[in-house]
Amino acid sequence: MTKLPLVIAEIERVAGREAALKLSLARGGQTIYTPYEAKEGHWLTELVGLEAARKICEHYRVGNTGARLLIPIARQALQRQTMEEQLERGASATEAAAASGMHERTAYRSRRRRRDQRQGKLF
Repeated sequence: MTKLPLVIAEIERVAGREAALKLSLARGGQTIYTPYEAKEGHWLTELVGLEAARKICEHYRVGNTGARLLIPIARQALQRQTMEEQLERGASATEAAAASGMHERTAYRSRRRRRDQRQGKLF
């Protein structure tokens, strides 16, 4: 399984994969401010939706204020994780590539590596 940067993994756990992916794509490499409470019209709410924004704000709030977070650039790690999960579920290389936004050849290589690891050592 592909290891995600800590902040993105936390956001995925708290608010879901879609919110983590959207935040990483939109603000990766930038420091953001999460308010104490998510409200309509705030950029975070507009980006990930009110429910996900509330979960993120609640998770990161400090006392009675929001928090500053450096959002890592994690697009490739999220894509690779999606592709590997799709292959694990039995998706074809083409389906896994389409679901993850990665190249079909990458999915074929990943599937071949997984198969090689399952086989174990013969000699």
